[in-house]
Amino acid sequence: MRLSALLCCVASTAIAVPALAQTRGVPKPDAAASQTDSDTSDIVVTAKRLDTARAHIQPSLGASNYEITSDTIKALPGGENQQFNQILLQAPGIVQDGFGQFHVRDDHNGLQYRINGTILPEGLAVFGQTLSPRLVDKVNILTGALPAQYGLRTAGVIDITTKSGLFQNGGTASIYGGSHNTIQPSLTYGGSNGSTNYFVSGDYRHSGLGIESVDGRSNPVHDDTDQYQGFAYVDHILDDQNRVSFVGGYSNQWFQIPNPVGQQPSAGWSVGGQTAFPSETLNETQLEKTGFGQLAFLHDAEPLTVQASLFARYSSLRYRPDVLGELLYNGQAQQAYKRDFAIGGQVDAVYHLGDTHTLRGGLLVTRDRSTSDTTTQVFPVDATGAQTGEPIAIPDNSGKTATSVSAYLQDEWKLLPRLTLNYGARYDLYNGYRREGQLSPRVNLVWQPGDIYTLHAGYSRYFVPPPFELVGNSSIAKFVGTSAYPSVTDNDAPYAERQDYFDVGFQARLSRYFTYGIDAYYRISQNLIDEGQFGAPIILTPFNYRQGRIGGIEANVSYARGPLLAYANFAAAKAKGRGIVSSQFSFGQDDLDYIARHYIYLDHDQSFTGSAGLSYAFDGGTKLGGSMIYGSGLRRDDDVNAIPNGAKLSPYAQVNLTASQHLAGPNLDIRFDVINVLDHRYEIRDGTGVGVGAPQYGPRRGVFIGVAKSF
Repeated sequence: MRLSALLCCVASTAIAVPALAQTRGVPKPDAAASQTDSDTSDIVVTAKRLDTARAHIQPSLGASNYEITSDTIKALPGGENQQFNQILLQAPGIVQDGFGQFHVRDDHNGLQYRINGTILPEGLAVFGQTLSPRLVDKVNILTGALPAQYGLRTAGVIDITTKSGLFQNGGTASIYGGSHNTIQPSLTYGGSNGSTNYFVSGDYRHSGLGIESVDGRSNPVHDDTDQYQGFAYVDHILDDQNRVSFVGGYSNQWFQIPNPVGQQPSAGWSVGGQTAFPSETLNETQLEKTGFGQLAFLHDAEPLTVQASLFARYSSLRYRPDVLGELLYNGQAQQAYKRDFAIGGQVDAVYHLGDTHTLRGGLLVTRDRSTSDTTTQVFPVDATGAQTGEPIAIPDNSGKTATSVSAYLQDEWKLLPRLTLNYGARYDLYNGYRREGQLSPRVNLVWQPGDIYTLHAGYSRYFVPPPFELVGNSSIAKFVGTSAYPSVTDNDAPYAERQDYFDVGFQARLSRYFTYGIDAYYRISQNLIDEGQFGAPIILTPFNYRQGRIGGIEANVSYARGPLLAYANFAAAKAKGRGIVSSQFSFGQDDLDYIARHYIYLDHDQSFTGSAGLSYAFDGGTKLGGSMIYGSGLRRDDDVNAIPNGAKLSPYAQVNLTASQHLAGPNLDIRFDVINVLDHRYEIRDGTGVGVGAPQYGPRRGVFIGVAKSF
């Protein structure tokens, strides 16, 4: 089977220019053509038309749109067995970080996930990847000056279209494993029954490399993980204009926190006379659970298309410390259990008003309840900070509810046959630890001067609330006279970030097979949101810089013809902030004073980022391919000049290779993958920088083999 997918980045145009309004790829056969039963054919045609109608509700309209298909995922080293974040690193402007995190256009987080057009609320997962690549039919990564329908999280929109099983009865059972004690069985199945389509997937993963190594070892000490993931999709076509669908998923992911080797406590704490504790014997673990469900109703009757959805997500995080070890190393040990439950409703609609105007509007309402239960073991201390007794336990339990209401309206106006203006506005009202709101205008202009080039320019005003589920509500006063009492006691609640975002770029399609493009952006932020790990529990805490400046440029090129796929992306960016105005107790006074007077690089700033891939499908079912990621290095403290985030880590490149063979007789697929084939030992983090916890290293060389049986 030949590769029929394309990784490309396009500046989406209006529907007036349909050839360039879609992400490009090699056409696939129409499923309806293979059906002999007229009723079945009608259902297939209706299902495909409703899929198109759903996608038409939320086109990107001037934003940058990078699409990765299921076929492309399978062609990458690791295929569907890799973690979801590793797939997204192949898109332009996405920076790798520790704890499985990644940053889009030098924003710390700011990501909104959508599944089949419905928002997936944020959760508490830190290390785990809630979504499996096995459920993905395609994923679109939208960035830039987004239209008014996108809000609250605006650094990037990860828009996932799931597999549906549309008249593709059958499934796949696979087993995959290799280096780092990895074993990963999985199962998928999909199909149709009359007007009902369904797809389910499940997998289990065990690895001795659950979190990034803290010392660069190939097999870190105390770094096991056990992960379970499940997903289900069901839709039912009521008639040729209406469909209901359900999406649900669950993940249960347990992690050991990796240990450094050969260290001893040096802070002078003592428990029962004990002061020594080998670092390799620490036993800290974290358990992350997430469950979500979405129920959607789609109505399509020209000139109106509407999708109404209800959604819910539950997530929990439990951190279990090594009490004795953390007391001796850190002076405190905190057991933490956080839970978050979000529920909401979403309505999006599109209406064609004549030949020149397409109106879009929608409403989003959410309610989010977060609770936090912690018990912290601390030492009593005197006025000088010296220990005066044995550890005591201080419980600190809290809860908070947040609500948000958002509405938008926009007009896609065809000014000329090749010139489209999309303008509109949205209003967001958010009530959490603060009550804030904003009216945000948006405007994009898309021009196609000929058949080759598509140019776009846009401006968006953004309103980005802090991640509610991560905001701490601890009572600092409870820790007076203990080793956990901070030197800085200010603790203003995080603010919503407000941005002015400018974006301009072009995409060139020189032939059916070859495209390239460049996109530049600049963002001015007030109360720029960042996150950091402060303290022992691996839970991120949001805080604000009073002012922020982020800018960059991205370039992409792709070629896909027949059995050959090749792509390359490169990005340059710079992100700086000044003045810490919330969660100040997490910082030392020296850092607060310096940052109040100077712009500093954000800890997740990386000057240059790149990715590339190549795949070729030979006759006979053999495929060979490779991929790579490049980074110039994240920020670290400049110890010589005492500048927070004033230096950077060394550049790195990770090269991966893959080979696979399809055996038609037994219907087997066998794959062989090598991750980091050069065994390059590189640091993602070195443990210094604003809000940076332990060091983290990229994966060492790993060799993996997989067998998949289709049935």
